[in-house]
Amino acid sequence: MLEELKEEFIIKKVGGRFKLSTLIQKRLVALNAGSRPLVDMKSDNKMEIVLEEIKQDKIFLDTSNELRTTADSDVMIKSFDAIMSDEL
Repeated sequence: MLEELKEEFIIKKVGGRFKLSTLIQKRLVALNAGSRPLVDMKSDNKMEIVLEEIKQDKIFLDTSNELRTTADSDVMIKSFDAIMSDEL
């Protein structure tokens, strides 16, 4: 698990070490507050869950460094598309 944090691909995927640390911390807070994991894993280790969510592109930081899930993005895109179609 900790070896994954040393690999450059996960650091580059998120946009750097600082963003990786921020993303992990925010997601761990969400999981500890009762958020459900976005990946199916047999492990109860929350750090492993967060790393797998990152690898599977389930979570990311938006431009204001807020935690987002791919489901959030889909909702935002659909909302934007609906707004744009109403304006046309």
